[in-house]
Amino acid sequence: MASSRNFFTVLFDFSFSEFITPRVVGVLYGIAIFFVGLGTLGIIAGGFRGGFLPGIGSLLLAPLAFLLYTILIRVGLEGLMVAFRTAANTGRTADNTESLRNP
Repeated sequence: MASSRNFFTVLFDFSFSEFITPRVVGVLYGIAIFFVGLGTLGIIAGGFRGGFLPGIGSLLLAPLAFLLYTILIRVGLEGLMVAFRTAANTGRTADNTESLRNP
């Protein structure tokens, strides 16, 4: 994978010969955490709008939900990265096998 190519060149490459996802996965993770955090704050605020006891309950359970969603997002993105790395390694294996057939 030639990472020296320009981001926008790879973005508008209609042959899909190079993947852009490994370059932006960190940004996607940051955006996901941001929105999960906003959702967590919304749960807490909604809980306190319902009264004191629901507010305390949401204050205790919302961080647990934040942690669970963050773990699920991370595992999903790691699975995506594993798929991309498997594809890259498979391509290298195919290239090496072809070079062995035609020395």
